[in-house]
Amino acid sequence: MAIDLRGVTTVVLPGTGSDDNYITRAFGGPLSHAGARTLAPPPQPDRLIDGYLSALDDAARRGPIAVGGVSIGAAVAAAWALARPDRVVAVLAALPAWTGPPGDAPAAIAARHSAQLLRNDGLAATTAQMRASGPLWLADELTRSWRSLWPQLPDVMEEAATYAAPTNEQLQQLAVPMGVAAAIDDPIHPLEIGHEWATAAPHAALRTLTLDQIGADPAVLGAACLAALAVVGA
Repeated sequence: MAIDLRGVTTVVLPGTGSDDNYITRAFGGPLSHAGARTLAPPPQPDRLIDGYLSALDDAARRGPIAVGGVSIGAAVAAAWALARPDRVVAVLAALPAWTGPPGDAPAAIAARHSAQLLRNDGLAATTAQMRASGPLWLADELTRSWRSLWPQLPDVMEEAATYAAPTNEQLQQLAVPMGVAAAIDDPIHPLEIGHEWATAAPHAALRTLTLDQIGADPAVLGAACLAALAVVGA
């Protein structure tokens, strides 16, 4: 099942609290090298999931597309691919956060907690707390993107934390190849979820990396997804 993305529009969706700026830096270079055209829809804070779905639908009107995303973006992209098997050629899933309903997944808990802090303490105080507790590169990224999503950011986080990702049974129905990338040291996007997705889908592979690698160069995330996809097509 060799996959050739040359000339293929690839719609890549941001993770919760992130934005199209990051997606472009993480996926634009690797996809351009593969001959694909990257389309990174900006998150719409008043309709996060619906906005993503609309962007996918719009892009697919011009022909089959590849789809992908980071975290919640990966979940929405995979669900869309399952619902539109005739309009998609491949899935790039970076840092999937959970399978099926979010439940007590670390990413869902973190999103709900952050939303509460933002409502109670405001953007500046919550951002300062984040900078004191997490990797500096991630704090820098989210400080920038959170500011652009404010004041609707808590709504965005709460919406994402209720989204049901595809189940294992649904992923087993994915007809197109999927390249999965997961970090071995990410407590919010556990490695076992990446393994779960890559094992459940019939035409999928996993590539791993570290948070330090992602922080040093966001493009390694997109490159890892494409490297996994290449293994599927080998």
